[in-house]
Amino acid sequence: MMPEKQHHIVIVGGGTAGWMSAALLAKATKGRLGRITLVESAEIGTVGVGEATIPPIQFFNQLLGLDEADFVARTQGSFKLGIEFRNWTRQGHSYIHPFGNYGGNIDAVSFHHYWLRLRALGDGTDIGDYCPAIAAARAGKFAPEIPQGPTGAPVLSFAYHFDASLYAAYLRDFAVKLGVRRVEGRIVGVRQRAEDGYVTTLDLADGTMIEGDLFLDCSGFRSLLLGQTLGVGFRDWSRWLPCDRALAVPCVGTDEITPYTRSTAHAAGWQWRIPLQHRIGNGHVYSSAFMDDAEAEAILMGNLDGKVLADPRPLRFTAGRREKAWVRNVVGIGLAGGFMEPLESTSIHLVQTALFRLLALMPTDVRDPATRDEFNRLSEIEYEQIRDFLILHYHATERDDSDFWNYCRTMAIPDSLRHKMDLFRARGRVARFDGQLFSEASWVAVFLGQGVHPVAYDPMADVLPEAEMRQRLARNLDHVNRSIAAMPGHRAFLNRHCRAAAA
Repeated sequence: MMPEKQHHIVIVGGGTAGWMSAALLAKATKGRLGRITLVESAEIGTVGVGEATIPPIQFFNQLLGLDEADFVARTQGSFKLGIEFRNWTRQGHSYIHPFGNYGGNIDAVSFHHYWLRLRALGDGTDIGDYCPAIAAARAGKFAPEIPQGPTGAPVLSFAYHFDASLYAAYLRDFAVKLGVRRVEGRIVGVRQRAEDGYVTTLDLADGTMIEGDLFLDCSGFRSLLLGQTLGVGFRDWSRWLPCDRALAVPCVGTDEITPYTRSTAHAAGWQWRIPLQHRIGNGHVYSSAFMDDAEAEAILMGNLDGKVLADPRPLRFTAGRREKAWVRNVVGIGLAGGFMEPLESTSIHLVQTALFRLLALMPTDVRDPATRDEFNRLSEIEYEQIRDFLILHYHATERDDSDFWNYCRTMAIPDSLRHKMDLFRARGRVARFDGQLFSEASWVAVFLGQGVHPVAYDPMADVLPEAEMRQRLARNLDHVNRSIAAMPGHRAFLNRHCRAAAA
């Protein structure tokens, strides 16, 4: 039965968060739950530097029914198999956090325990050699899938790099065709109901008034409705994630398009490198408490692959989240609800998961407190899980070459992360539960990559006879090697299947 009163959903702000919201809500509700209006102003810029994603975005695009080749071509995109971390553990060291796994479980025991057992027996094979994403990334190759291998063979997973502004424009066209109303205008006032503070109306500079029932705040760092209007406090996590500045700049690309993001640690932060078909996106994330802006810019400009295509764009932020993501009839989506620095490419993903939560909890009455409470409970869990994963990169380091790294290495960390580190060191066990964003393989990759090594492995891995264990791991390794050998180069794959038009 249709609800007697349909909601008018008003989205405040365009950009990636706004148009992802409009596109998904329009596609999922098919206009049967009410109207959708998006208000944006060309006078207000968007952050638009979040060009790297993680694999769940495939599900988002598939739910919309987007054609992958068309989407990649129109956003000047490329494919991403993981993230290479340089100089994080120590100067000159690198590792890759891959998408997908290293190998399947054997008799319900995680693959990495058999690798740990094999290493204890003197085998020096790198765990990354068993992972198709790492092997393909190192070889500069890409294919969307690999042939089915032996039982327990690893699978390949991937995400995308794309131009965030082009992605927003792509979704805008998609959403408008589905009936989303776009209103151009700068918001100069927000009206609230006197008796309960619920937002009722947006006043635009040209005199237009936009009334609504449910408001999605996609206004970015401004947090126009959730922060400024409703006064929702911000939970500051900068004591654990001290970087609070970034400079972003594009440069000319190279002949080869690496199928992975690169994160290179510097003296007081790190630099991202995101290869697209028409350019490379670069940025330096740093802590203003340990480095001034001029030095940060000099480091960034001195570590580019090619000619600079624009002036560096400064950004200021604080890592953390709003105390609540949904207050009264306002839901904060994306940066309006919180900010996790882009170290693990989670910014766009947090938009996606907030929208899925909203759809799962779509209220029949926007005044329902139980719905809001559940949305906020799940949001808090997700943010804290991502927070701990990011802190791990900074804290688990051997670097002592700067005040910044000395601070990160010795800082007190959340009890939840301390427990995870202690458990992994004790027996190689990852403390997590189903439904968490980062898989066991992701935690294993960063633990081992950052030098958190277990002193023992799961004793259940000793149940399998040694000869059979060696044979099964050898088959997996051979499967990976043969699969990667048959793959095309990344650029060759792009040119053949989703080549972008000239920028």
